[in-house]
Amino acid sequence: MKENAYGITIIIPIFNEEEGIARLLPAFEEYINSSKFEVKLLLVNDGSTDNSLIEIKKLADHDAYVEYLSFNKNAGLSAAIRAGFERSMTKWVGYIDADLQTDPIDFLKLEAMIPHYDLVTGRREGRKDSTVKKMSSSFANWFRDSMLHDGVHDSGCPLKIMRRSVAMEMPFFKGMHRFFPALALIQGKKVIEIPVKHFPRITGKSKFNLWNRLLSPLQDTLALRWMMKRQSVYTISENSIKRHKAVIHE
Repeated sequence: MKENAYGITIIIPIFNEEEGIARLLPAFEEYINSSKFEVKLLLVNDGSTDNSLIEIKKLADHDAYVEYLSFNKNAGLSAAIRAGFERSMTKWVGYIDADLQTDPIDFLKLEAMIPHYDLVTGRREGRKDSTVKKMSSSFANWFRDSMLHDGVHDSGCPLKIMRRSVAMEMPFFKGMHRFFPALALIQGKKVIEIPVKHFPRITGKSKFNLWNRLLSPLQDTLALRWMMKRQSVYTISENSIKRHKAVIHE
């Protein structure tokens, strides 16, 4: 018996991935059957200009655990993920890219850690990307960790699980998906990184270029460092607030 009904929502942002959408359900089958949670898949169509939305609707019509959102125009990866966070109804939320360069079965590795952590992120081992992409990503990760000291080697890995309550407390900005571990640490939450598999892209093409893979993240890193330096920390020693009994759901 599963732990609870729809205990985790996996968010899958999609932008012009019509060729690969039919691969999603077969790729998730083993994870869904093995997970201790009831799993819901939430596909977010980020204003695709191809037939992605048609293919997404086919999946949603086929299986009750598949739902979707669709933007009227492209808003970017961070907006797609954030929309998924906002509309999820589960205690836990996950994220994976539709290109399936990471394997849904590795969510089981992340699940094993969530009793002890608020955010569990993957670390892609043996990355199957181009040399330019790997070098730019490596530099961006080094720069981010040097500035933010989040202790994460692959912050942009598209395989994560976190408490929905933690996700909803994060400030929303374009590019925020690269900084989920640091944003969780700012809240004082516990974060861990787990090695996961990585595969070459089979369908579609990368949506990133030099600007949004390297230059823009460097600017965001500096902005986030400023925000971390400006944190105001306080401790309440006593208070007289009367609390009423209430049931609080995350």
